Amino acid sequence: MIKWEEVSSFDVPKEVKLSIEDNVVHVSGKLGQVSRILRDNYVRVRLETGKIKVESSKNNRRSHGISGTWESEIKSMFQGVTKGFEYEMKIDYTHFPTRVSVRGNIVLIENFLGERSPRQAKIIGNTKVSVKGDRVFLNGIDKRELGETASNIERATKIRGFDLRVFQDGIYLLTGGSQI
Repeated sequence: MIKWEEVSSFDVPKEVKLSIEDNVVHVSGKLGQVSRILRDNYVRVRLETGKIKVESSKNNRRSHGISGTWESEIKSMFQGVTKGFEYEMKIDYTHFPTRVSVRGNIVLIENFLGERSPRQAKIIGNTKVSVKGDRVFLNGIDKRELGETASNIERATKIRGFDLRVFQDGIYLLTGGSQI
């Protein structure tokens, strides 16, 4: 028989519906639904009368680290489905004016460093991307999807083979994870 000790517990907000089935946490709110697989042999998540309990069967650093990560992930899911998240990115260029547009689930970066073929970055999940002037705005309810989309855009404009102190063109993250 495994003895489970409670590592942390926190309340579920009233405007959020939460269910836990087979190590999958489903959180739904007014903006949508987010699901996350939380699986570990020594840490588990339970729902008890409006409270979430993160429990561990081992009292070691690894288990405490995982339980802290899970707690912050679930709280982030609560914020996402109630308020949402927004990332803001800036388009930087010196000589060649870079044009950014959105087509389907791809961000097209045209005329970057004067290149003829456009660079592409994939939009992950239900992230909404909009371009206004020299700013790119990413909106969504899942912080992981937003971060991965922002990373894809930054990576698409990475400069190789030039001195980075001189060629500072690119699309860079200004603010990330702020709530709408």
